[in-house]
Order: sequence, then C-alpha cells, then structure tokens
Amino acid sequence: MAHDVEKSTSVPPIEPPLGSTVIPVVNKLREVLAKVGGGDSELELPQVAVVGSQSSGKSSVLEALVGRDFLPRGSDICTRRPLLLQLVRSNEEAGEFGEFWHLPGRKFFDFSQIRAEIQAETEREAGGNKRVSNKQICLKIYSHRVLDMTLVDLPGMTKVPVGDQPLDIEAQIREMILSYIKQPRCIILAITPANSDLANSDALQMAGIADPDGHRTIGVITKLDIMDRGTDACNLLLGKTIPLKLGYVGVVNRCQEDIKLNRGVHDALASEEAFFQSHPVYNRVADCCGIPKLAKKLNKIFVQHILKMLPDLKSSIRSKLSIASKEHSNYGHLPRKPDQGSLVLNILLKYSKAFVSMVDGRNEEKLTSEVYGGARIHYIFQSIFVSRLEVSYNYKFNTLYANSHYYFYKIIYFICQLSQEVDPFERLTDQDIRTAIHNATGPRSALFVPEVPFQVLVRRQIARLLDPCLQCARLVYNELVKISHSCLMHELQRFPVLKMHINDIVGSFLFEGLQPSQTMIGHLVEMEIDHINTSHPNFIGGNKAVEVASHQVRSYRLGSTTPRTRDGEDSEASGSNRRSTAIVVRSPTNGIVPDQGVRSVADIEKNGSPGSERSSNWIISSFFRGKEVQSRGIDASGSNSDNGILNHKEHGSSIIHLREPPLMLNSSEMHSEHEAVALAVTKQLLESYYTIVRKKIQDSVPKAIMHFLVNHTKRELCNVLIENIYRESLFQKLLQEADDVSLKRKRVEETLIALQEASKLLDELPIESATV
Repeated sequence: MAHDVEKSTSVPPIEPPLGSTVIPVVNKLREVLAKVGGGDSELELPQVAVVGSQSSGKSSVLEALVGRDFLPRGSDICTRRPLLLQLVRSNEEAGEFGEFWHLPGRKFFDFSQIRAEIQAETEREAGGNKRVSNKQICLKIYSHRVLDMTLVDLPGMTKVPVGDQPLDIEAQIREMILSYIKQPRCIILAITPANSDLANSDALQMAGIADPDGHRTIGVITKLDIMDRGTDACNLLLGKTIPLKLGYVGVVNRCQEDIKLNRGVHDALASEEAFFQSHPVYNRVADCCGIPKLAKKLNKIFVQHILKMLPDLKSSIRSKLSIASKEHSNYGHLPRKPDQGSLVLNILLKYSKAFVSMVDGRNEEKLTSEVYGGARIHYIFQSIFVSRLEVSYNYKFNTLYANSHYYFYKIIYFICQLSQEVDPFERLTDQDIRTAIHNATGPRSALFVPEVPFQVLVRRQIARLLDPCLQCARLVYNELVKISHSCLMHELQRFPVLKMHINDIVGSFLFEGLQPSQTMIGHLVEMEIDHINTSHPNFIGGNKAVEVASHQVRSYRLGSTTPRTRDGEDSEASGSNRRSTAIVVRSPTNGIVPDQGVRSVADIEKNGSPGSERSSNWIISSFFRGKEVQSRGIDASGSNSDNGILNHKEHGSSIIHLREPPLMLNSSEMHSEHEAVALAVTKQLLESYYTIVRKKIQDSVPKAIMHFLVNHTKRELCNVLIENIYRESLFQKLLQEADDVSLKRKRVEETLIALQEASKLLDELPIESATV
C-alpha cells in the first residue's frame, strides 16, 4: 500500500492549460454584459478579431484551431456576418458540441448542423444574395481539442460587389472591420496568403490603421506550401519585411481539393507538421510554424491581454453600476397599497420644497449651469420692467427758418428720439397740449398757465403705465409656471396622472394669485390718477417751471439767427416784422420747452409798465396779455367814437365783412407768443409729476407681485397640494405608471442585475500573472 502511495506521488500533476480559469470567467462575463447591450466601448471585453481578404484562408485557420469543419464554404464571400466564436476547453468525456446564443439550451453535436445553422441565421438577417450585416452570430464550442480563447471571424475584404451587394461594399466591410479592431482590448489576427505581396496585404493595412505601433497585431502567413519553387517566407516570419511586436506564424491550409475529398482537419494538421519538418528552411524556424504553435501563441497573448485590461474593465463596470443604481433609484419600485399614501405625501412634500428652492436660488443642480427661478424673476423686475419705464433722450434738431409767408414766429421742428420705448409725452403732441390750453381758457385770455390742462393730460399719461405693470405680473406668472414644470421631473415622469394633477392644481393656484396682484396694481395706478399731489416735495411747481422756461426762451432768443428784413427797409423800421427762432430742449431735470418764435427782450421791456418787476410771473403775464395791449394801443391812437360813427356812415358803401370761423378749429391757427412759454411750462410740469409717479410705480409694482403672487405661492403651495391631492380614493389612480416608464424600469433593473453579476465575477476572478 505504501508502494501505491509512493507511486501516486511520483506522478507529476497535469498542468492545466493557460487561462483555464480566467477565460471561462471572461466568457461568462461576456454573456452577462450582452444583456446590457453592445456598443459601449468601455465594456468591450478582450477578443481576437480575424481579419483578411476574401479567400485568404481565414476559415481554414479557424477550423484548424477548432479541429472540426463547421464554417460555410464556397468560391464567393462566405462570411457575411461577424461570427463570435468562444472556444471552451472541456473534458473528453463531455464530447464536442456547439451552442448558439440565439438558441439557448440546444446543443449541436453534429458540426455540419452548426454550418447549416450559421448559413440559415446569416440569410435570416442579411438575405440570400451576398449582402452583409453587422449583427453578430454568437457560437460557443466545447471541445477537449481547443484552448480557451474568444475569436471574431469578420467578413473578408473584397473589391468588386456581387449579387445584391451595394456598390460601396468594400467601404462597408472596411468600416465594419475597423469598428472591431480599433478597440484597444481587441487583438488583431491579420491573415495574409504567402503567394501575395506582403506589402499589399489588406489585413496588415487595416491593422496598421487601428494599431499603428503593432502592439496588438499577430501576423499569420497562410498557404506556405503553394509558394513558387525556390522561394520561402522565412524573412516574413522573422519580421524582417514588416515587423510586428507580437510576431508572425506560418501555417499550411487545406486546399480546395482536400475539402472536396472530405479530408479531415486532423489529417491536414498531420500533413502540415510533416511539411514543416521536412522543409529545409522552415524546420529552422519551427517555433513560428504550424497551427498548434499559433493556438498556444494566441492563448498566451489572449490571457496576458485579459490580465492587462482587468483594472480598467473593473473601473468601467463600477462606474456603470453606479450610474445604473442611481437611475434605478429614480424609477423606484411599485409601492404596495399600504405604502401608496406615504409615497404620494413624500412626492408632494419634495415637490413643494423643490419649488421653493428654485425660487430662492438654492437648487444645487442648476446653481452653475444656468440662470433660473428667482434670478429670472429679478431679471424681469429690473431689466425688463424698471428699465422699460426709464426714459433716455437723444435729440435731433431740424430748424425751419421763418419767412414772410409764415406767422410772426414758427415753431422749430423738434424730434425727440427715445432710447427706451416709454416717454412721458408719448401719444401726447405739442398740438394736443396747445389744444388743451386753449380749451381750458374758454373765451378769455389766460393770465397764467391754466391748471386744468395739466391735470387732464397727466392723468392720461399716468393711465398708460397700467399696461406694462400688468404685463410684468403676467411675465412673473409665466416664470412661476415654468418653475413648477421643472420640479421633480424624474420622479413625476413615472406617474403621468399624478403629474397632470399637480400641474393643474399648481397652475390654478398661481392664476388665483395673479388676480389679486393685478387688482392691486390697478389700485396703485388708480390712486395716482385720482389724486394729483402737486405738493409733493419733488414736484417742480409752477414758479420754478415758469422761471426755467423763461430762462430757456430768453437764452435761445439771444443766440438765434439774425432776423430777416425786407428790401429797402432798415432794421429799426422792420422791428415789428422781425422773426426770431428758439430751440426748445429738454433740461436734464425740468422737461421740454417747445421751439417757438418770441419777441426780443427789448420789445418785452418796452411794452411793460415802467418800474414793474422783471420776474418770471411778470414775463408770463406779459406774454399772455400781448394781444390786449396791442389792441388798446390801436384804440388810443385812433379818432374818437363819434368820428368813428361818422366815418362809418360816410363810407357805408364799403362795409368790411368778417370771414366765418371754420367748422373744425385747429389750435395751430391760433398761435401767439405767450403760448410758447405756456406750452413749455406745461411740459415741465407734466414730466416732473410723471417722473414722480413712475418711480413710485417702479417700486410698488414688484412689491405687490412678490407679496400677492410669489411669496403667497411659496407659503401656501404645500397646503394646497395636500388638500387637493392627498386623498385615499385617488392613490391607486395617481400612482399608475406610464407604459414606457415600466419598460424603462424593467430594462434598468436588468442592466443593474447584469452589472452587479459582472462586478461579482471580476472580484472573484483569479489572477494568473505568475503563470503567465
């Protein structure tokens, strides 16, 4: 018995194939990640892509690696879909068989049936007339003859389209090949026939594009047995022609005659071995010749590549797992009936909190990405509403000089171009002000500027402030509606009925808050219209307005152009016919003085009573009484009344007839000197009071909107939502999920489970670096 023990201990243990534990785990990982979906370069697993031109011997190399005939054959293109081939080393007792991913649970022990299924599956996707498809066929082969590795057989590169192939078939196949070999975790197996020029190899050219340094490319030289006599590929195999870091391997394929005679792969391998041993050149480079050498080389490099890529792969899977977990938490689980009330209440509370944080500017997600919420409301108040009511003037002057066909004076044409759209005198022309002044004086000439035109006109201008104020409230309301729609978008996406109820209730509640805001704004404007407070400390007042207007008129009169005189008359004789022009401008603080023709200072002083004060009140009174003084002068210089009557009788035959007044009397036909100052004073008063009201409105309207609309919504939103939505009878209906959300959650759950399983597999993966 001791002898038996000694004998058993003397037998060396059978060394498992390299990667026997690593590669099966990676294959399992590949199946798990296939549930996540392809196309993610971060989750691409190591594999060997077989690249070569059509009829370069790709299929023969793959069948030799497997040791069985199982690939479609023919003179035209045979591989029309990528074939993912997983080779799994198994016990001899288990037998040799294959499994397709699209036929789970079905084992193919007859490899001719595997070939037939590959052809049938290719035609199902790509059709039966030589077209190609990028959709993979996944096949797993279990055999005691193979070494563990994963290969992808890609369509052979071709130049001329055949059958139903499109004209750009070459570009399509090249693009398909590049999509595989450009991945850094892919090893490139470049197949090149020995009877062609290696410098023109399509496979090496494509490999050079994806792997310019040659770190991932293994060269395979096929058909060494059919080279011209006296030639060999020794320099190619040694990398002296086109060097590759991973080197070259030479193989001998079965010829077409061997395939027709059903010569087996095992016989072909034996024939290949005999060829290399008997060849005088290749027997010196036996380490890089033959299918067995290629299989061991591929297995070793593949395992090394896996171990090299494991850290990055683990990091990528953990990152994807974190993202999937977060997405899954957003979708959550379908609540049971006892938990429905707490879920609804939690959503309502979170919604109210999110709304308030958006208005107050405390939303962390959008803090640095964009201007949002309350900041946009502030923008509406300051940059739209307040600046809209501010007035800035640019002046353009166009002077029309008077001539003998015009009245004693002509108003200078005045254009005030506003940089903003609101103007105290918008829709209020000088003609409107004159007309109001004339109508207010009645049948008398006014001694001072009448107050009624100022009261009527300023009320009309104040009333124009109502529309922009109401528009401001509407803009803030629209902004609050936008904020309400952006709250808890992910959570509410699950429950469309609950989302619709919340939007309806919040929209109605905001509209209810808009009504008192607009009412208060209307009251603010009506208060200003109802009482014109001319005792306001900032109001310019009548005396100051007259003083400023008179000073401007006097200044521009002295600086006006020289009056025109008629031919043959001196300037003194034509004094009564002088024309003088003055430009009316806006004082920085006191408004607009209109362009009017006025009499000179000397004429005013001459017509005034001696010793009278030259105050602004006296000046304005003089202007208003100009016509009366002139008429009295005419009466004094004429004959007495009796002489007038006698003269009338004597000249009765020549009666002077007066013209009828026009049906529509325009104030432009009633110009007089004092109207220029009256117009200027009225404008000064209008602008001064309008500015006071404007500033009050600019301050009061945002306060009203914030109180009645914004802050009221923040305070009461949560109570309103709970009062209208938190009802047990509505829970079942409110928590109905949308169909697309259910599908997305199911997909996310599957992805999460797959990533969790993949992470677990990687954590349990043994490291075989010492063996490698």
